[in-house]
Amino acid sequence: MSALWIANVHVTDDEAYGRYAKLAGPAIDAHGGVFLARGGRHVQLEGRDRPRNVVARFPSVEAAEACYNSPEYQEALSHARDASERDLVIVEEL
Repeated sequence: MSALWIANVHVTDDEAYGRYAKLAGPAIDAHGGVFLARGGRHVQLEGRDRPRNVVARFPSVEAAEACYNSPEYQEALSHARDASERDLVIVEEL
């Protein structure tokens, strides 16, 4: 069953986050991830408003988790950790 990778992000360092994005895209693609939303218009109804929201679909929860734990994604993530405040969740689709 497919899964959604949902990230809510507040970027604090555009340059470093740009390095993350450049590396994260290929890592996500390599694990079967397809971006459905990357930034863009949003309406915050509850919780913290983080202006960058990203949604990717993966073939499964396991594929999304494998992507997150992969050396390629972890390398990308090393650029985002000090460049953003993020929440990330993987949710299995119905």
